[in-house]
Amino acid sequence: MQNEVVSREQWLEARRALLLKEKEATRLRDSINAARLALPWVKVDKDYVFETSEGKKSLADLFEGRSQLLIYHFMLGPDWDAGCTGCSFLSDHVDGALPHLNHHDVTWVAVSRAPLDKIAAYKRRMGWKFPWVSSFGSDFNFDYHVSFSPEDLAKDKVFYNFTPMEPADAHDELPGLSAFYRNEKGEVFHTYSSYARGPEELIGTLMILDRAPKGRNEDSTMNFVRRHDEYEEAQKAPSCCH
Repeated sequence: MQNEVVSREQWLEARRALLLKEKEATRLRDSINAARLALPWVKVDKDYVFETSEGKKSLADLFEGRSQLLIYHFMLGPDWDAGCTGCSFLSDHVDGALPHLNHHDVTWVAVSRAPLDKIAAYKRRMGWKFPWVSSFGSDFNFDYHVSFSPEDLAKDKVFYNFTPMEPADAHDELPGLSAFYRNEKGEVFHTYSSYARGPEELIGTLMILDRAPKGRNEDSTMNFVRRHDEYEEAQKAPSCCH
């Protein structure tokens, strides 16, 4: 289906009308960002231990000497064969941002419940460099409401995205993004979390597609997405490694 074709003058009039809405959205985004920064914090008193390539680390250790920590709750359960396609899509956008984040006092870490060897294998497959640790055996994922036990899923409701939801709409693992701050005394505070489509703005490909003539061209949220080594074009492309 093709959009209406008009004169350049008519197009300019329509584009200016859209520009007003885009500016309104930008101002709203700025307002939301300010409100996000003004949220109260919660002190993290619980001791969490993570398995990393450098041994066991605490939540405070994950900051790597910086004061801010962003944790991406990557959907990769202990018995999963591969990481979530949507989480993989988002994570494809992280490595290029790491130098900028690190030099702006922010550390990025992905956390999954899968054992470290399974995480490492999938990370190698995808060719990623960002830090990725295991919370296997820890309450971390459950406390931040991104992992659900069989007992949780057998209840009338599960708590996700700050709302009770039907277990049929949930999963044993769900995505999210959490932010933490570490002060000079070493105290850690939980400052923000976002779930479901909340971290969508981190996916630059979607923002680019929103400007393309057909937009995201999807039947349901991100139903067109594959792991980057599973697209037909990627399978047919010659590899310098073979």
